[in-house]
Amino acid sequence: MNTNQRALDLFGKNEYVEALELFRKAVEESRYVQSLNNLAWMYSYEEEDDEKALELIKEAIQMNPSSYFPYNILGEIYMRQKKWKLASYALLKSISIQPSNEAYHNLAVAKYYLGDLQTASDFFIRIAGNSDNVTYSHVKCLIELGKRIEAKEKLDVFNVDADEFVGEIEVADLYVELDCFKEAVYWFEKGWKKYWKDPYWVSRFIYALFNTKDIPRIHEVVHEAIEQIDEEIKDTHQECEEDWTENDKDTYIKQLLEEKNKYEKMVELIPSGYIPPIELEPTITGACYLFGCKQHSHSEYQE
Repeated sequence: MNTNQRALDLFGKNEYVEALELFRKAVEESRYVQSLNNLAWMYSYEEEDDEKALELIKEAIQMNPSSYFPYNILGEIYMRQKKWKLASYALLKSISIQPSNEAYHNLAVAKYYLGDLQTASDFFIRIAGNSDNVTYSHVKCLIELGKRIEAKEKLDVFNVDADEFVGEIEVADLYVELDCFKEAVYWFEKGWKKYWKDPYWVSRFIYALFNTKDIPRIHEVVHEAIEQIDEEIKDTHQECEEDWTENDKDTYIKQLLEEKNKYEKMVELIPSGYIPPIELEPTITGACYLFGCKQHSHSEYQE
């Protein structure tokens, strides 16, 4: 068994420190595509050290690898650095070698942030599932492109029973963007008991209610949200866990009080003409790009 396989076996057993040391040893033994790629993946995914990962993966790419793995890793690192054009180049190269859903997804996100909404929309729909986060991102692009009729048609068929359903509040959020306030209220209500309430989406819910002229429900929503805050403050004061310091409690309670203040102001703020902006943006994705990983049926690197 080579060093890489021993490292992967240890990693699979959650013996992380020992595994990382062997991945480093594999690079010391031979600096080639497989060892550099796998150590870069470990640094990027497990150590969250993109600086070290970038140095390693660039070295691997200088060897003109025949696999898309290194290019996906490079693309993701550039995405996290918000270097959208560099990410696009890396991901296009990855797709030219072997298309993958992760590369298409991240390329769509990069194009979105570059302002190329049509290309982003096309890439998102290419890999979209049933009512999932990718479909959500596609619909969001359609809305921003002004294709509101098509966007609503696709949003209307979102299925709460789908395996990868994006979520009720997310669907409601897009209906708000379409000024379809009755539909938005319907979905906000479906998610009301399921989601932890926070000022962002509660303000969007109140905005939808205001536009459907349901003022009594606005007061109920604000009251319930404040009740949740008060209960959380009470529980925080009573918390006795060892790793929960008094300073931690004070900081958290301060945050809760700030949220409570936002709720108290919403009843006046939204009727005055304030439109709470949507904050949800497409996010990057990733996968296992470890050569030789048996769990994901990855073969060792071959030229």
